Amino acid sequence: MRLCLTILLIINCSLLIGQDTVRYVGKTLSNVDYHHGQLAPAIGVHNIQTMRANRGDNNNITSWTYNHAPMLAYWNNSFYLEYLSNPVGEHIAPGQTLLQSSKDGYTWTAPVVIFPPYKIPDGFVKERKKDTARNSYAVMHQRIGFYISKSKRFFALAYYGIVLAKGDDPNDGNGIGRVIREIRPDGGFGPIYFFRYNHSFNEKNTSYPFYRSSGDKELIAACDEILATPLLMMQTVEEGDRNDPLVPLQKDFKAFNYYHLPNGNVVGLWKYALTSISKDEGKTWQYNPTRAPGFVNANAKIWGQRTSDGKYATVYNPSEFRWPLAVSVSDDGLKYKNLLLVNGEITSMRYGGAYKSYGPQYVRGIQEMDGKPADGNMWVSYSMNKEDMWVSKIPIPVKDKETKHVDENFENGNTLNSWNIFSPLWCQVKIENKTLALHDADPFDYGKAERVFPNAKKVSLEFAVTPKQSNFGDLEIELVDAKGIPCLRLMFDSTGSILTKQGYRNKTLGKYSTNETISFKIELNTTTRFYTVGINGRNPSNNLCFAPVESVERIVFRTGSTRRFPDADTPTDQDYDQPDADAKSKEAVYLIHYLKTKAL
Repeated sequence: MRLCLTILLIINCSLLIGQDTVRYVGKTLSNVDYHHGQLAPAIGVHNIQTMRANRGDNNNITSWTYNHAPMLAYWNNSFYLEYLSNPVGEHIAPGQTLLQSSKDGYTWTAPVVIFPPYKIPDGFVKERKKDTARNSYAVMHQRIGFYISKSKRFFALAYYGIVLAKGDDPNDGNGIGRVIREIRPDGGFGPIYFFRYNHSFNEKNTSYPFYRSSGDKELIAACDEILATPLLMMQTVEEGDRNDPLVPLQKDFKAFNYYHLPNGNVVGLWKYALTSISKDEGKTWQYNPTRAPGFVNANAKIWGQRTSDGKYATVYNPSEFRWPLAVSVSDDGLKYKNLLLVNGEITSMRYGGAYKSYGPQYVRGIQEMDGKPADGNMWVSYSMNKEDMWVSKIPIPVKDKETKHVDENFENGNTLNSWNIFSPLWCQVKIENKTLALHDADPFDYGKAERVFPNAKKVSLEFAVTPKQSNFGDLEIELVDAKGIPCLRLMFDSTGSILTKQGYRNKTLGKYSTNETISFKIELNTTTRFYTVGINGRNPSNNLCFAPVESVERIVFRTGSTRRFPDADTPTDQDYDQPDADAKSKEAVYLIHYLKTKAL
């Protein structure tokens, strides 16, 4: 059997060599032993948490701790994010779908229920099954979340599936059906309608009306548009009837998305980086979806789109795990040539639950017909640990090298365009009172700001930090190489001491006080591994790097210690909650006033 599979794989790969297909031609690969994969960052990426689950909220919205499968759209000058939610674990009822919105992608509304829990009719039994519905509720599962109609109205889409016993599958073709609801310009919602049933359901045994009974002609037209568009119906294959005639490719390929090439051909992408090409808008495909040559991707989603500069980008987890999250760029939409970091962090999973994978995963951007952000950048959404919701802004064009040294003082408003930030809701990283402020009130996460500068063996850096407290909190400052490996680390600890890491031990460089502005000057020579640290203009101290690197190219400010859990050997499923998982810490704040770098 294995020999047959190997032969088939070789044949498929051989066929693809001559095909017009997506492929990765770059040389960079990720290293799963590091959360960041040892990938260089795409410069200026901002990672923003939009929703933080907390069972202590006790509100049946953010208190539900399984949150996953976000979708993103841009309409009416706003971002919209939809995601599904269960109380604890995957496919464990009840399920609901929630919605957030944002004018700028940074400040998001609290989630609201757009598709509420749905009661399954008592007595329902799936075909060829014995488990019977008794006061049972549906779970939700959807691969398509939004649609902007030809009449320019905006709709949310979702799917109600059925799980009646352990091991049951909501995507076995025996669910209830797909629903639609308008999102209005004033933020309100229209009524919920079914617009595609599974075979056991119809107008008579469902709680929401069928769309054709609506008196809203534009809503009826919108549903008809979706049903008549193969590229949209392809996204429903997992949940719909197994013989649905409107789904063009009736095979078990998951999480479809697509983009158009200049010649009108459509590139299709599925889980495992499977790919094919369509020349007729998705009605037929040139070859069976097959792994794109050179791509590394497991069973998490991959996202691809054309970007505002006329190039193309794919965003995905380039490993057999769900970390890191990376972006690759192509000039022609077929040959992808690089691999850069988007998000290399894994927040501590606070709540255990069924099938809650670690890492930033299930990425989705804005599909072609769902709007274009006004800033021209690429925006993607994803879940962290199937627990919290995040978005990332990836500047276009994608850039990986800095050619000019840094001289920034944050005096002119938002000057973070060249900074990479990781900003949880309880650890926000932002411009505040003409400084770069790093907040931290999260016992399970940290805020981080990074700045790339020209690669150097000898470099001088100057910056100033004001800690707003001296008896709690933690700030670590590192110089790292292109792979994110640090060679030196300075620390503001929770006892008012300034430290530097010296091998196994930490060396004290001085003390600090609350609200005291501390200026630093670091001079580093990576060849000799020596560096000096001058504080507030005093004579610099001599120090030895705790790890060797050939050169450095960025500085990291982080309100916590490096995380190494989970790793490739961590058990797949976390079945426990963290102690005091609902807790919030006293907030620590650190203000960065300026940063200057120069070659020595």
